[in-house]
Amino acid sequence: MKIFIKNKSDVPIYEQIEEQIRTQILEGQTEENEQLPSIRQLARDLKISVITTTRVYNDLADEGFIISVAGKGYFVAPRNNELLRERMLCDMEEALEQAVTSGRNAGLSDDEIAAALRKFMEE
Repeated sequence: MKIFIKNKSDVPIYEQIEEQIRTQILEGQTEENEQLPSIRQLARDLKISVITTTRVYNDLADEGFIISVAGKGYFVAPRNNELLRERMLCDMEEALEQAVTSGRNAGLSDDEIAAALRKFMEE
């Protein structure tokens, strides 16, 4: 798992890490049930506080992206996880809303916007 921290970013470090792990999970770069680095190992690798990595893992677990197994560590949650599915649906709805708004701002009709969506679904 590759994570890059931008120290000059306005985005807090924990949010940068969460977003990168979330993206890697959603894009399939990390497999379901794959073990993640321990909290301490991730903190060492990124040269950040254990408190920060603990927050990252807790947030991702709360969102359903990862699961904690007592005594073993953190793992990527199975793809059929209901919380993960809800999150992905929410992300899709937000992206579709943005696409519709952009299409309407460009002067496209609803039929033209729907046609564009169908074209992307065929690819």
